Amino acid sequence: MADATTRFFKELDRRGYDPLLAKSSGTLRIDLHEGPQTRHWLVRIDRGEIRVSQEDMEADAVIGATPAMFEGLAAGRENGLAALLRGDMTLTGDARLVVQMERIFPGPPHAQGPRRYRKGVR
Repeated sequence: MADATTRFFKELDRRGYDPLLAKSSGTLRIDLHEGPQTRHWLVRIDRGEIRVSQEDMEADAVIGATPAMFEGLAAGRENGLAALLRGDMTLTGDARLVVQMERIFPGPPHAQGPRRYRKGVR
């Protein structure tokens, strides 16, 4: 059975198009560092069209993380922006692309969607 990271990227590639990224274009490389080895994932986005490969090439933005950290992101247990702010991940390049990409990561496993507040009801 594949890990959550591999499943996430394979599903992303299989999806092909995501309307949440319809206004986004660029390349994002994720470098997963474990000891002396680094595993790479390259995500190409062209106005919502998504292609994923395991190439190590230049990208508009590069995220560095441990495999365990990214596994948490891919499974919805971690929030990418919070991990960046804590210093658990590194980012070089176009931060806007990373913020846009955050939309397609799964939410917490037991999330039921955004809460809606009406006047007088909480």
